[in-house]
Amino acid sequence: INISKLSEFIRELHLINKACRDCKIRSQCTNSKKDPRRIRRWVHEILTEEMLQKLKNEPELMLHRKQTVEHPFGTIKLWMGATHLLTRGLKSVGTEISLHVLAYNFRRMITIMGVNGLSKAIRVALP
Repeated sequence: INISKLSEFIRELHLINKACRDCKIRSQCTNSKKDPRRIRRWVHEILTEEMLQKLKNEPELMLHRKQTVEHPFGTIKLWMGATHLLTRGLKSVGTEISLHVLAYNFRRMITIMGVNGLSKAIRVALP
């Protein structure tokens, strides 16, 4: 087995068929007769597999997640026009997302407290 790094997040395994020719689950991996065979995997793919297994064992977790987590992301995406981010680079994208989240939180506070209630709470909080 030879493992190479394609990018920061992708690893590629180069396998020689002789190594897995007698494997019982080889047909689940490939039907290729060529040497070498390549398999590409995300470096954190095991986490995805663990989460899928957890959701399979406890499907009510997804219902709870849909009620609490997915709504803000869907709303923010709708506000953005369900489009791409306007900036590039991890720091800039993080800032852009933070601004969207801040706007979402302010809008929620106005909905819950009203403009006057929010203004009063801000005045009380600031010295």
